[in-house]
Amino acid sequence: MEIQKFLLQARHYMAQNHIDGWLMYEYRHRNSIIEDIWGDISNITRPYWIWIPVQNEPIILASIVDQGRFDTFQIECRWFSSQIEMKEQLQHILSVANKISMEYSPDNNLPRISIVDAGTIELVRSLGLDILSSADLVQYSTQRWTNDQIATHITAAKCLDQIVHEAFDYVSMNIMSRLTEYDLAEFIRVRYDNYNLEYEDGPVVALNENSSYPHYEPSRINSKVIKYGDWLLIDLWGRLKNIDSMYADITWTAFVGENPSDKQQEIFSLVTGARDKALSYITGSFEQKKVVRGWEVDRVAREFITSSGFGDNFGHRLGHSLGRHVHGNAVNLDSWETFDTREIVSNLAVTIEPGIYLPEFGIRSEIDVFISEQGPQVTTEMQEHIVLIK
Repeated sequence: MEIQKFLLQARHYMAQNHIDGWLMYEYRHRNSIIEDIWGDISNITRPYWIWIPVQNEPIILASIVDQGRFDTFQIECRWFSSQIEMKEQLQHILSVANKISMEYSPDNNLPRISIVDAGTIELVRSLGLDILSSADLVQYSTQRWTNDQIATHITAAKCLDQIVHEAFDYVSMNIMSRLTEYDLAEFIRVRYDNYNLEYEDGPVVALNENSSYPHYEPSRINSKVIKYGDWLLIDLWGRLKNIDSMYADITWTAFVGENPSDKQQEIFSLVTGARDKALSYITGSFEQKKVVRGWEVDRVAREFITSSGFGDNFGHRLGHSLGRHVHGNAVNLDSWETFDTREIVSNLAVTIEPGIYLPEFGIRSEIDVFISEQGPQVTTEMQEHIVLIK
């Protein structure tokens, strides 16, 4: 990440929101936000702090034991040798501040940002400071994409769209060869390599009742043979093999045969309807210049599914942000697993992926949406009909 650009954006957000500074705390790789900004720093054996004031230059406060290990930061370093000295130095550095941000989330509403332990929060509060969650600050200063990053996502999205269709064709050509879920997952992984994509795990390739497990992943041992009359769900994600590339993530469903059941048709229509309701809500909010938050979008889709009688069958959040990891550090579309109050701002991307999961089959439809300066743009193909594999 370009450090000067990061600092400029962080200071801009803090100035706009009357925050005196951002205090980052790290010990033994607990704070992934620091690693996202400055990269991996090895061999740091003691706790350290990074203070980013709204106006002046940043300061690192670290143990004298770790001298020389922060040279790549190109930031002023101050040193302590004892706990008492650390507290004295911290109090001096923060003496000009009243309201600061830290990686903390009230009531643990946002586990992704709830990084700093309670004891450290108590310590900083004992210095007379008001602590705010850094959730929106992290998002604004570290998670918004550059044009180059957007381009990597668009390319990855096109590759995934192509791969999922190739996977359905592969089933059609090999249906009589006792093709298994695992075999199809292996085919997809080979195609990842062919398209120069990398992935953290997966993909999900799930038949019938297995498709009701959102993160099901077949193995050689538990894998089902794909047959005519089966229901098939494929969830795949990946990014270009580039250190600064952004993920794409999609889910499609298919029926192996010509005549899916009325129940499958009904649930598919409800799921895609919830997806489209959520997308329309985001689009309409941007057209009206209305602030929209992650929990609100989840609520729109969830109420649509609940009103149809399947609320109990939708047991996960509506979507997540995308980034260098498939689950990014920006806003999630969630009022269910957490309560995400972060604003959906420009130059972020999120998934919209409602699902209904019944004992005999599950249906999820997932698209990616990039929030441009002009408004939301769907970057992946939208499934409008059940794919029929003949």
